[in-house]
Amino acid sequence: MAGAICLVIALYALQLLPVNYAGVALLVLGIAFMIAEVFVPAYGSLGIGGIIAFVIGSVMMIDTEVPGFILPWPLIAAIAFLSALFILAVVGMAMQARKRPVVSGSEEMVGAEAEVLEDFAQEGWARIHSENWKVRSVVPLKRGQKVRVMAINGLVLDVAPGGSATGED
Repeated sequence: MAGAICLVIALYALQLLPVNYAGVALLVLGIAFMIAEVFVPAYGSLGIGGIIAFVIGSVMMIDTEVPGFILPWPLIAAIAFLSALFILAVVGMAMQARKRPVVSGSEEMVGAEAEVLEDFAQEGWARIHSENWKVRSVVPLKRGQKVRVMAINGLVLDVAPGGSATGED
């Protein structure tokens, strides 16, 4: 409710101020692009475009030479600089997160090492990451034997004996 009231008051005030609406639109577009950079994997392109639109919109927003109605250059530069630092930090964190290994999901299970819980010929149980999983093997396995997950078929894991992903000892 307060936001809607402030928006109506701002629209009224903008009619009284010498504002260039293209500048305001660029300013809003720049802020929207910078916010979208956080949520969309654009690797900095939306953020850079947002900073450019923000600076150009700030420069052309006030359409008068009357003193007191202009936006000071140091203010525009400081906000643009801080926004660029923020975007660089967000993009840097995103790039670091992409380099990390997968730690959950089916992608992480393939290749993981498991310990057989019971003797079996084709299907049995094994402990993987502190969880009991139903496993299937083409060779008989013994309790305590180390196996490697080769594939996932629903809730059954295909395993091979040994400590390597190729199934060789």
